[in-house]
Amino acid sequence: MNAYVQSGDLYVAENLHSFVSNRLLPYTSLSADELWQGLGELLAELSPINESLLAKRDHLQSSIDDWHKSNKAEAFDVAKYKHFLRSIGYLVDEGPDFNITTTNVDPEISQVAGPQLVVPVSNARFALNAANARWGSLYDALYGTDVIPFDEGLEKRTQYNSQRGERVIRYAADFLDKSVPLASGSHFDVVEYSLEQEPGTSRRHLFAKLANSQIIALAEPDQFKGYLGHENAPSTILLQNNGLHIEVHIDRSHPIGAVSASGTKDIILEAALTVIQDFEDSVATVDASDKVAAYENWAGLMDGSLEDCFNKSGKQVRRRLNADRIYIAADGNALSLPGRSLMFVRNVGHLTTTDCVLDKNRNEVPEGFLDAFITVLCALPDLKQNGGLRNSKTGSIYIVKPKMHGPEEVTLTDTLFTRIEQTLGLAPNCIKIGVMDEERRTSVNLKECIRAVKDRIVFINTGFLDRTGDEIHTNMEAGPVLPKEQIKTEQWLQAYEERNVAIGLACGFHKKAQIGKGMWPKPDEMAQMVATKHMHLEAGANCAWVPSPTAAVLHAMHYHQTCVFEVQQALGARDTPSVEELFRMPLLSEGTLSEKEIQTEINNNLQGILGYVVRWVDQGVGCSKVPDIHDVGLMEDRATLRISSQHVANWLYHGMCSEDQVRRSFKDMAAVVDQQNARDPQYRPMAQNTSSDTAFIAASDLVFKGRLQPNGYTELILRQARCTTKSS
Repeated sequence: MNAYVQSGDLYVAENLHSFVSNRLLPYTSLSADELWQGLGELLAELSPINESLLAKRDHLQSSIDDWHKSNKAEAFDVAKYKHFLRSIGYLVDEGPDFNITTTNVDPEISQVAGPQLVVPVSNARFALNAANARWGSLYDALYGTDVIPFDEGLEKRTQYNSQRGERVIRYAADFLDKSVPLASGSHFDVVEYSLEQEPGTSRRHLFAKLANSQIIALAEPDQFKGYLGHENAPSTILLQNNGLHIEVHIDRSHPIGAVSASGTKDIILEAALTVIQDFEDSVATVDASDKVAAYENWAGLMDGSLEDCFNKSGKQVRRRLNADRIYIAADGNALSLPGRSLMFVRNVGHLTTTDCVLDKNRNEVPEGFLDAFITVLCALPDLKQNGGLRNSKTGSIYIVKPKMHGPEEVTLTDTLFTRIEQTLGLAPNCIKIGVMDEERRTSVNLKECIRAVKDRIVFINTGFLDRTGDEIHTNMEAGPVLPKEQIKTEQWLQAYEERNVAIGLACGFHKKAQIGKGMWPKPDEMAQMVATKHMHLEAGANCAWVPSPTAAVLHAMHYHQTCVFEVQQALGARDTPSVEELFRMPLLSEGTLSEKEIQTEINNNLQGILGYVVRWVDQGVGCSKVPDIHDVGLMEDRATLRISSQHVANWLYHGMCSEDQVRRSFKDMAAVVDQQNARDPQYRPMAQNTSSDTAFIAASDLVFKGRLQPNGYTELILRQARCTTKSS
């Protein structure tokens, strides 16, 4: 149980009160009483609105359920369905065209396209790794992943495999040839890089000497931006393409540089331009101690003080935020580039409450409201330039807001941010918003959602998993849905992705804000990612999610191959897919699946549910690589859990499977998950104790009670189970 400090009408958890007073309050001009009074007034004003909007969610869902029941005997009529949704206020009228007016946006968001990481802020090591993933080794990324096939002779070994290394050097040279080509010849054939000063100017140009003694310039000389070392023998060459930087590191005394004709020991790419430090789907913060620990990490990222010590290969490693990178520019002046990714913070949505703060009646307050208030407080050192390392150079705080349903809820968030700015004496709209387009009521009303925050929006992002989970739950009464893999091929999903980009561009996002795409889910399948994820750029997304710093480096190559902003200009002339396409539900035709196919789908879903939930409940791990039923590691978080649990709940409700069948499968899959985790010393097996195992019971509840969960969300069941485990 928390100990509380009373401050005005609020009861604040003692550890939160202490953290705010000692760490954050000095960055404000307020006393502690004034600060908590400001939060209390904000909560008193906005909490009733939040409760009303959550009740509206339930009312709309009930109305949709009734409509499907009443119209089940008829062939689906999309026009009739659309008219019904408009009549109940689910679908709103669109207003006139407009352009967003957001100002003071950092170039990583507005002017340059690149990969984006999402990382649990509760894990200091992961949070630092992500923040430092702005730059990464292409050689390491190629050598350590299946982008270079692990064929015979090319295996990773305990000792360096020179054959594999040769393939890495060739691959990387080919990348340079495509991104920063020489006027003729290949970077692979370069034996020496040197600089020459243009007569009568301070401008230096890069030249490459080939094996045949030819001296060749870059095809585009302005791609050379700077260097380190001596002009006649630079140790680092800085290049640029499509706004992204490349470092060529030269050292002939290095084991890799010694076997490279040019002496290149590594190629470093500017990779994860932006990072979302996550308080939501990838964390398991269920009480005041969890939340305060996460807030402390975010504060450390914002004032530059966060450090983490850990053992790696038997050595003690201390990790901290990287400094900026300093070069000699092509004109001879000093050149500085950011050493860290620009950081967003993702708060939770409007649904959950937290015991970190209680109102005057000792009720928990909305967790998303507290997240916004505290994460902004944590960012004040950066906003006011009091921190050691800068995040935003433009005086902005970037908050991603997930799981909002429609324009009214987006308007509530806008009001929340405005009230925080007023309470803390901040400039209007310095708190920027990223709107997650992952709920259907937001998708079908996206233009009006953007309008509600047109002065502060910097980001929209599609999310297949949550969007599909919401699709299943919203139309639960319509009938059984397709298997998950088939849902991905349905027209509604393609229309959803295309509309997101088209509406963002129509609202003026081009070179002003990010249009994002979702996560690559297979951290070990990098060859497949490199072969396919370029499609996100070709669809007009100027950022897309990757699961690791290594994946960010590899995905960065796509942004050198494709100039996204040129793609966006071309896409701007296309028609926006009609909203009717979003209402074509991914339903299964009767009798199209065999019993074996049904059982396989159930097993696959339940194994994934158990594999994720057992770590969440027993170990407090909110996001991890979980082996699927075929032992392929997949990135799992609450979004993946939502779709899997809603999928089985849907099939169970419509008689595609029986309760006994699902319960038997749960027990069988518990044994599979136990085996997959047998080498984890922290793992507690489930299969032999399913009747009392908290994690197993929670996983079962997500399915058997899934239809009754608000919008199909998993948070309420998970939190209760985790709290039970922590208290036992």
